[in-house]
Amino acid sequence: MIIVFGSLNMDFMISLDRLPVAGETVLSTEYKLMPGGKGGNQSLAAARFGSKVALIGRVGTDSYGKDLRESLKSNGVMVSGVAYSDDLPTGCAMVAKEATGENQIIVMSGANVQATHEQVPDEILIKQNLLLMQMELPVDQTVTLLTRAKAQGLITVLNLAPAIMIPRKALGHLDYLIVNSIEATQIAEKLQLPTGNNAVKLAQALAIEGQMTVIVTLGKKGSVAVTKDGEAWSVPIMPLDQSEVVDITGAGDAYCGTFCAAIHEGKSLPEAMRFASVAGSLTCLKPGTQEAMPYLDDILSRLDEMPQAEKISL
Repeated sequence: MIIVFGSLNMDFMISLDRLPVAGETVLSTEYKLMPGGKGGNQSLAAARFGSKVALIGRVGTDSYGKDLRESLKSNGVMVSGVAYSDDLPTGCAMVAKEATGENQIIVMSGANVQATHEQVPDEILIKQNLLLMQMELPVDQTVTLLTRAKAQGLITVLNLAPAIMIPRKALGHLDYLIVNSIEATQIAEKLQLPTGNNAVKLAQALAIEGQMTVIVTLGKKGSVAVTKDGEAWSVPIMPLDQSEVVDITGAGDAYCGTFCAAIHEGKSLPEAMRFASVAGSLTCLKPGTQEAMPYLDDILSRLDEMPQAEKISL
């Protein structure tokens, strides 16, 4: 089973001709409410790959919270671990996007700030399971759960997004760290690791520092990974007709959830990265985030179009 300790938000997606400047009011004729939050998104991606997934988090007692739980439950995610807050509303995100694709995002954490590691019972922290986390819940709770999970022998994965610093010691409890190139640079700078601006060198420095496998996602350039043993891989994105690209918002979460599902199933690092890359690419072909997550059949039908992983030298 994959355990996801993560956030749930209701996303307000607002379409604009152009984004406002400070102090300006602009009008929009369209907005949509869509389920989101990195925890929910990545849970759904893993579930659609075919994994058994349990999501742990917190929502408000409002209609948004109930809708988020029901939506994920209807997609096969176990949500009994998603608790209700007595005094805070469900987290929300305001996403304003203009015609060029540029966006502005404001996140109101709401009930997410009350998620605690105690919501994850010891009974499911067993070595057959995998724990996936992000950085949209309280850092101290995330780090404590990571420590508990590692002590029990679980595979542990952290998508360090946003790039909030965690204690150096906590990095040593990770098996996999997934970051984008910007987040990797920020973390390396905070750790004072000399890497320049090279994605492979960034991954290598972080892998050595935490004795873990580090994956750096590079958008259109694919992703690279370096293991603690110094093995390195490069995987491109699945080739897409750019005229078909609708929305790139969910690509990163699709990558993370699919990667974890593939690793948990026993696939090798380069193969898991290939599956994840296809999932991320396919997500860009539909609007929204959770509703755009591909199913395993969708991924398999396009896997032959995906170039093989390439082993690279450090």
